[in-house]
Amino acid sequence: MPLKIAFAASRADVAQAARTALVHRFGDAALDQADVIVALGGDGFMLQTLHGTQDLEAPVYGMNRGTIGFLMNEYGEDDLVERLEAAELAEINPLRMTAWDVEGNSHAALAINEVSLLRAGPQAAKLRITVDDRLRMDELVCDGALVSTPAGSTAYNYSAHGPVLPIGSDVLALTAVAAFRPRRWRGALLPKTARVRFDVLEVDKRPVMAEADSRSFREVAAVEIVSEPAVVHRILFDPGHGLEERLISEQFT
Repeated sequence: MPLKIAFAASRADVAQAARTALVHRFGDAALDQADVIVALGGDGFMLQTLHGTQDLEAPVYGMNRGTIGFLMNEYGEDDLVERLEAAELAEINPLRMTAWDVEGNSHAALAINEVSLLRAGPQAAKLRITVDDRLRMDELVCDGALVSTPAGSTAYNYSAHGPVLPIGSDVLALTAVAAFRPRRWRGALLPKTARVRFDVLEVDKRPVMAEADSRSFREVAAVEIVSEPAVVHRILFDPGHGLEERLISEQFT
């Protein structure tokens, strides 16, 4: 029985052109009836596709029509079906963020890569860090802090000098962004089951925003982050080019 493929593309012209060509050759199944979803774009679009299809059974296979494409495979049309049939599956869990703003309203979001807190004014942020209800740091003065999954550890986390985490590891990275006090503190490794809470100190003087995979929430007073095992994202990669290999290779470039 022919493989039923659904194609999704970013708004970029190159991605739209690729979708038109692929649909002409392979057809285009409805998302909820597809055996596999092919996402055409960059990493940002791949995250968008994974979030948008998380309730579907079909795995997502990305082909790079963007810039970096860490989560994507190389673009190619001729052998697409063979590549899909031979692809390796990686399953990852996102983070669940709950943020409370200064008025007491709560906001929830999922993040495949990371949840970050960033200063939203001219002065550095002041954060208090609690892990599993145990106070771990009274005051972190910084431009921000983030909690990253292994899948997201080569994204913003890596740019902030956080560690690259093996994809199969049951750990999260808590990384500071430009820490001022404690001087040059870079963070900690935490078990995947950890519940991390950031309380924003001096919220009026030092406003902070929270982001979950680029979904932004302003003027937050507190943020809690936990791994969400009930949600599983299924990603396909060409053999020998899976997430684990990419994470290792990234450390030698």
